[in-house]
Order: sequence, then structure tokens, then C-alpha cells
Amino acid sequence: MKEQNPIRESELMMTRRQLFGRAALGLGTAALADIIGPDLLANSAGQAGGTHFAPKAKRVIYLFMSGGPSHHDLWSHKPKMREMFGKDLPEHVRDGQRITGMTAGQKTLPVCPSKYKYTRHDNNDQGVWVSELLPYTAQVAKELCVVHSTFTEAINHDPAITYIQTGSQVPGRPSLGAWLSYGLGRVNENLPGYVVMHARSKFPEQSLFNRLWGTGFMPSEHQGVLLRSEGDPVLYLKNPAGVTGRDRRAQLDTLAAINQAHYKQFADPEILARIQQHELAYRMQTSVPELMDLTGESDATFELYGEEAKSAGSFAACCLNARRLAERGVRNIQIFHRGWDAHGSLPKEHESQCKDIDQASAALITDLKQRGMLDETLVVWGGEFGRTAYCQGKLTETNYGRDHHPRCFTTWMAGGGIKPGITYGRTDDYAYNIADADGNMIRPTKDKWTPGTMHIHDLNATILNQLGIDHRKLTYRYQGRDFRLTDVHGHVIKDLIA
Repeated sequence: MKEQNPIRESELMMTRRQLFGRAALGLGTAALADIIGPDLLANSAGQAGGTHFAPKAKRVIYLFMSGGPSHHDLWSHKPKMREMFGKDLPEHVRDGQRITGMTAGQKTLPVCPSKYKYTRHDNNDQGVWVSELLPYTAQVAKELCVVHSTFTEAINHDPAITYIQTGSQVPGRPSLGAWLSYGLGRVNENLPGYVVMHARSKFPEQSLFNRLWGTGFMPSEHQGVLLRSEGDPVLYLKNPAGVTGRDRRAQLDTLAAINQAHYKQFADPEILARIQQHELAYRMQTSVPELMDLTGESDATFELYGEEAKSAGSFAACCLNARRLAERGVRNIQIFHRGWDAHGSLPKEHESQCKDIDQASAALITDLKQRGMLDETLVVWGGEFGRTAYCQGKLTETNYGRDHHPRCFTTWMAGGGIKPGITYGRTDDYAYNIADADGNMIRPTKDKWTPGTMHIHDLNATILNQLGIDHRKLTYRYQGRDFRLTDVHGHVIKDLIA
């Protein structure tokens, strides 16, 4: 006798009472969904049952600087390092901490102060130091909460980016955006709940894998939709020659009927997710071209974002599109900008990178505030780790490189109920270690939160918190275990919340 499919066998064992009970529930759910509409349905999406408490923000825009921007050259003003130029990094500063194989073979680790000038921008008696590489961002410093004490355990790019995006260094977990989609649902039925954009860069060394905006073991309906910078924003957005909108509708109806039949047989939730994705793709054929058409934006808007905003795929265009997505109800928007991995000619590379992102990042903050949207939009800026206080390779007054540094790096947040114009956390005189108020080194861990520090799990917990989600309660059961974004760690940094 042929062995029975386990799922099919379970169906055959179903009693008549169970069958009619499930059928009634399905009809009732469909009717209820039609009555309450998509907006209310979105608020009860996911196992979390919607928000756990009143949210401070309605959406998040995450500006991710892939490769590890140098906090030394952008945010950490450390004048004492000038006195140590070229001298070996003191042993007590390194304190035996792990370094990468790229500098482990160097005979010395020469202290490398930044060549750039810093200016302090005061607000509420607290100063935010900003490098001359970020003149536009400096103009909105009063809106930023600059965290100097972000840290992680990962020291190489792929594990580090995977870690900060999914909560695990091992691939296979859902991304931050997928968790938010699962917990909060979608507001605009004509656009995805989670949109990803890749901005152009002159130094795109590191690859970005779709698992960084993927769903892992969650249903695929929660994955990020990547808007392309060239050609159609989404593949196959236009119907093929000779295929009308009516033809496409008929094809989808037939395909949905086939998939529904397969679902009744196998009860695989991915089949339902596929049907939903097909329907969303159909609606996006109208909504996405309108979204990406910037011709209706004013001259003042392009002056704010810069001339590059007119060039598809630029960071400026991505930021402008992020604002447009936010206006249209998209909850999760993420822009990846590659090229921050400066092992050699850091000044040349970072100057180019900052030219790409500086004006547009500041413009996004200004634009959201002018439109009354900043208070309900959480903007996050940062990378997967920072750069070392010592030079990798040859050090000169005008040129140097820096290796990967996970022990402390800078992240900033703005809007969405976060305190503006403040700094949080301290580092030592070399911006190598997190320090306490007296300048003494702190060795924090993810297992127990230390005041003044922010592990990447704490960052994700705080992001979820601002959108009304308790990171400890947003779970997804897989293989007998309740998983969550922050694993078994994470602490909401309440000192950052207004």
C-alpha cells in the first residue's frame, strides 16, 4: 500500500463535526474581514495581536550604512588622539580584545586620529559633535539622538549585518522588517508593508543578500519588496505585449482557484501567502509607477534633497521615495547604502560616501518635520559596526585605513518619540571602548544590560517599543520554540524616549 502523505492522512481522520466547524470558521473569518476592512484588520495582524501599548511612531525609516562607517571620522570627537599620532595603541586600551586577521599580523597598531574638524551643536545644554564631513546633517543635529555606545559581538561583515538585521549571526531568521510586518500588518493594500531600496555607491564592495529583508521561517508575505533603481522598480511590473489588464485578472483568478485547491489538500500556509502576493503584485502595477513618478514634486523639494534626487537609484532619490512611501502608509522602509568598508583610503572613500548621504539624510528629517510627520516617524541611521582607532596599513597625516571594530560605534535616531538633540553613552579617549562617566572602560555583554550602553538587541527592542510592540511578546512558534527578534536578550533604552 502506498504510504499516505502525513497532512492528507490527518485530513482523512477529521470527523464531520470538525470539518463543518472549520468550514464555518473560515466563512465567518472571511465575512468579518470584509466588514471591518483592511485598516482594522492590520491592527490585529500577527501573533502579537497588534500593538501591545500605544505607539509613539507609526512607521520606521532605516538608513543602513553597509560596511561600517567610521565613528572616528563622523561622530566621535577625540582630540587626545592627536597627541598619540602614530604611536602604538596602549595595551590596556586593547585589553586583549579580538581583532581581525587583516591587522593581526601588523607589528604595531598605530593610533590614527581623524583628519577632520569637529563642531559642537548645543541643544538643551547637551552637545552633539559632528564632523565637517556631514555639514547638512549638522544643521539638523538638534533633532538627533546620537548613541555612541552601540556594540555587537560580530567582527566580520556578513555575520554582523545578518546579526543586526535579524537578531542572529546565523542566516535563516526573519528580518526586523518582517517582524514588524508580522506584528503590525499592512495599512495600504496597494503597496507592500515592507519596502527596501538599494542606493547607488561608488564603492559597493560588500554584497547584500535578500535574507537581510527576508522572512526566514515566517510566511513569505512578510518579506521586504525590493524596489530596483534601474528599469521597472519591480520586475514584471508591466504586462507583456498583447496581455491586457482583463487578461491578467482572469489569469490570476484561475491561478488562485488552483492554489486554493492545493491549499485544501495540503494546508500549507505558504500557498495562501502566494495568493496574497499575486494579488498585491496586481495592485502594484498601478500604485508603484505613481509612487516612483517624482515629476509632481516641487522645485523647493529638489533643492532640499539636492539635484541627485532627480537621478533614480541615488541615495537622495531613495530618501525622497521613502518620504512618499511613508505618506502612503508603508510602515517599514529601509535604504541600504554600500561602500563604507574603508580599509585603505578611508578619507577618499568616506568623503564620497558622505557626499552621497549627507544632504539627503538631513533633507529627510527636515521634510518629515515640515509635513508634520517626524513625530510619528522613527528614522534610524547606522551600520553593522564601527572602525578601529588604529590604522590598518600605512599611516600618514592625509591618508589612512581602519579595520572593523564592534566594541563601540555610533547610531543615531530621530523622531518617533525619541529625545532630540542629545547624546547617549560614552567612549574612552580612543573611541575604542565604551566608558563610564569617569572614563573607565566598560565591558558590557548582551546578557545583562549596563546603563549607558546599547547592544544591537537593545536597539531592535527600542525600535519595536516605539511602534507599540513589546519585543518579549512578539513571538513566532517554529519547530516547537517561540522565536523572537531579540532572541532571549534585549532591553528597551528608556533614557532615549521622550
